[in-house]
Amino acid sequence: MTYLVLARKWRPRSFDTLIGQDHVVRALTHALSTQRLHHAWLFTGTRGVGKTTLSRILAKSLNCEAGITATPCGVCRACTEIDEGRFVDYVELDAASNRGVEEMTQLLEQAVYAPGSGRFKVYMIDEVHMLTGHAFNAMLKTLEEPPPHVKFILATTDPQKIPVTVLSRCLQFNLKQMTAESIVAHLQSVLAQESMPFETPALRLLAQAASGSMRDALSLTDQAIAYSAGDLTAEAVQGMLGTIDHRHLVDLLQALAVGDAVQVLRVADELAARGLSYSGALADLAVLLSRVAIQQRIPGTIPADDPQAEDIVQLAARLHPDQAQLFYSVAVHSRQELSLAPDEYAGFVMACLRMLALVPIGTVPPPSPPSLPSGSAVESSPGGAAAAEPQVQAAAAVAEPAAMASRATSVVPPAMVATPPVSPPVPLQAANDAAPVTFAPDDIPAWEDEPSASVAGVDAPAPESVVQPDIKPDSPAKSVFAAVEQNTEFETLEPEAFETLHFQDADSADDGHFEPVEMGDPGFEIQDSAIEASVELAAPVFTAERKKTKSPRLRNMTAQAWPALAASLPVTGLAAELARQSEWLDLKGDQVNLRVAIRTLAESPGRARLCTVLSEHFGTVVQLNVEYGATGDETAHAVEQAQKVVRQQNAEQAVAADPFVQTLISEFGAKVVPGSISAVPLTRAA
Repeated sequence: MTYLVLARKWRPRSFDTLIGQDHVVRALTHALSTQRLHHAWLFTGTRGVGKTTLSRILAKSLNCEAGITATPCGVCRACTEIDEGRFVDYVELDAASNRGVEEMTQLLEQAVYAPGSGRFKVYMIDEVHMLTGHAFNAMLKTLEEPPPHVKFILATTDPQKIPVTVLSRCLQFNLKQMTAESIVAHLQSVLAQESMPFETPALRLLAQAASGSMRDALSLTDQAIAYSAGDLTAEAVQGMLGTIDHRHLVDLLQALAVGDAVQVLRVADELAARGLSYSGALADLAVLLSRVAIQQRIPGTIPADDPQAEDIVQLAARLHPDQAQLFYSVAVHSRQELSLAPDEYAGFVMACLRMLALVPIGTVPPPSPPSLPSGSAVESSPGGAAAAEPQVQAAAAVAEPAAMASRATSVVPPAMVATPPVSPPVPLQAANDAAPVTFAPDDIPAWEDEPSASVAGVDAPAPESVVQPDIKPDSPAKSVFAAVEQNTEFETLEPEAFETLHFQDADSADDGHFEPVEMGDPGFEIQDSAIEASVELAAPVFTAERKKTKSPRLRNMTAQAWPALAASLPVTGLAAELARQSEWLDLKGDQVNLRVAIRTLAESPGRARLCTVLSEHFGTVVQLNVEYGATGDETAHAVEQAQKVVRQQNAEQAVAADPFVQTLISEFGAKVVPGSISAVPLTRAA
């Protein structure tokens, strides 16, 4: 008897035996059960996912002698002949070899005749995207309105090449690729019924090699049975597929983790001795690294029955997350560069050495290197010197930036600045009764290292950002310092500024200028609602006073005068609309605050142009701040609209009072059409 391959012998015969396409099976069974049958179906998907199998099951459901049903009997003449491929009313056409308009015309000419023995004539056109444009045009009309006894089933692996005119006439179902778990489960069931011994890791290798295709998995299983003489072991499948034992990859990652280049070369030589593919090695290495990274981010996601679970957990604990990401990137990109290398061995070795060379200092294990005292157990262990050397280098690399940071006089990165918690503002007592604020030497925080050059009196640039000092809670400066709003601009002051206490009165509140007021000055009075305090510290915290605006025109600007100014500014486009639609809020120093009711204008690039024009108009550098919110009647646009309404009313009243118009209305029954009167602006005659 002729041997029947597993892919044909175990082809599903009904919807309930179809693997991995539950979404398609559900739609088709509901349609068959309710008799809501379309005349054309389109099945798309990669090879071996069940397109042809699904079309045969659907043809049996339509022509089963038991009636149209979602569960064909499988024993009647129509069902058996469709399974055997000899049913006269079921035609499978290969569009790759019958792609011309002549073959399509011949098929459509036969479609008009009634079926010979079945209920429907079912035409299954495989790889339909291979048809020519003329062939598609020839079938459009029949595909849209076929005879009631004709059903079309189209199958393709590339739906992008099918005209949209064809897609719109079909019900489209996208068949998914099989998961490795579903393929392994199906292979276990098939081999158990075939009485064939197997190992589950071997089936997992076959499922991974099938890449989502059940037909490929069954064909590879046939090949593995022949290769292993009926004993499906993981070692035999690896030898047949030419895949790499995961132990080699685990050893490679362990060597990369400790920076052992000798062990890396040893693994590369072992792969060469076995004749394995280095491209496949890099691909498998990338897969393993991805699983390691997933385990690091989401522990416990690796199934317990996975043969690589233990190794993945160990590698996840040993590899730094940065290392895993870096190794993955190098493996993926190096696989593409193998064709450019002198040979695959050199390309693979260089990829591994690149992983070692690109590892940042400090990420060689452990991630946080402990200090290694002399005479430790590491030094006495075999190979301890080689393993301890990268750890000592990592510890030194971590310690060196910390030492440099304490001596640096440049900008301290925000991530390294530890800002102490600020206590809530403490109300100031009456200044006449309060003792002068002085700073004892203990109140000044001590430096961890030598002071910066600017504090020592050396002429050096002032830092742009300085670590905030930790003032003692019981010091006199604490209550005053808590009430200060910190400024982001700093300037170097003399040490005498430690004892300077400034108050801000109500008159200078708008521009943020701090006017020094002595405690004993006559007429000095404190108002809780109008006084703010600040302490100017020499180092490391300094404050810079914002000066009052020097432009009288800007100082005298009001919200009532803004509409006229906004309408007269020499700007166009978004800047002009921003000026016309905005209203004046207030002025703080040289900062002009506007409000606009249109969010796009508030965020438009016209702000920069308007700021430049305002600076030129007022004769000083203006900072423009535009807020989004509801506006009132004090905008140039609102004023213009109000003037337009007044002009319109005046025009309508003038027309109504015109004697000539009144004569036309009284003698000829004329009528003024509402809305036809418009105010025309007066222009000066040339």
